[in-house]
Amino acid sequence: MTENEDQVAGLLLAAGGGRRLGGRPKALLEHRGHPLVEHAVAVLRAAGCARVHVVLGARAADVRARAALDGCVLVDNPAWEEGMGSSLRTGLGSLAGTGARAALVSLVDQPGIGAEAMARVRAGYRDESSLVSATYAGVRGHPVLLGAAHWPGIAATATGDRGARAYLREHADRITLVECADVAQPYDIDTEADLVHLE
Repeated sequence: MTENEDQVAGLLLAAGGGRRLGGRPKALLEHRGHPLVEHAVAVLRAAGCARVHVVLGARAADVRARAALDGCVLVDNPAWEEGMGSSLRTGLGSLAGTGARAALVSLVDQPGIGAEAMARVRAGYRDESSLVSATYAGVRGHPVLLGAAHWPGIAATATGDRGARAYLREHADRITLVECADVAQPYDIDTEADLVHLE
């Protein structure tokens, strides 16, 4: 493992309760014969993240029992119902002191974003001041790479379901944009209708 590889950790936000899916936690939705959380971890690993932290919330005990997440650092977010912002804060907090200089942040409910898009965004890493975002036909989306120098500012502004959006808007001129529409589809699995995307 090169030093550069070790500096970018994968951070998977997988705490959502699937409120619009009848309360089925997204991490446990089946995709290609495995829970979605397993698929998402495999994508981060394939993109070169040796260290992967997974933020769990809704039915965390069931996710731990049913998903094979060996080698991952599992982080419980007791405030997961507050939204993605609390999971992002929890996840970034869990990376403090690990030596990680950036987090490649991915969402468990976006299985259309594979390793190629993740690796492209990860390749934008330069140092802990890096901010990199995938774009789809010019529209910013996930994954995002957040250099450690930005973590305190992001944690201070990540509220509700906004995650890092407010911080990234304020620092838009510093973001390296990486077009990924040719290799990924950024749909979310939010509602019953979206389940058609699962295989």
